[in-house]
Amino acid sequence: MRSTNHRVLVVDDIADNLFLLQTFLESEGYIVETALNGKAALDKIEQTDPDLVLLDIMMPGLNGYEVTRQVRQHERFASLPIVLLTAHDEYFQRPYREVGANDLIRKPIDFDELLNKVASYTRPHSRVA
Repeated sequence: MRSTNHRVLVVDDIADNLFLLQTFLESEGYIVETALNGKAALDKIEQTDPDLVLLDIMMPGLNGYEVTRQVRQHERFASLPIVLLTAHDEYFQRPYREVGANDLIRKPIDFDELLNKVASYTRPHSRVA
């Protein structure tokens, strides 16, 4: 178990995915907030000031790209690490950095890859104030 106290916001429109990621990350010592859609994600980012956002791309309403663009418009969150999640090949091929995301993880999620990326983006030096 990694002892962290870092806050991770997980955003996915499928409740089972949220539950799985929340349970897994909490078992590793992370504080996990969840949101079921893009609007809720923006609200949670404002309210909880997470250390990292894991953000599904394909969601109704505001998709992951739109949420990322809106987050990047706020100076307060300019350095907030955002890792996009996708099961769709066409999104995996797109340049995620163009919308302001830091990284991309393919679904189904490889949990070793997830842990490594979460740890790398929640290190104290990884977020510039």
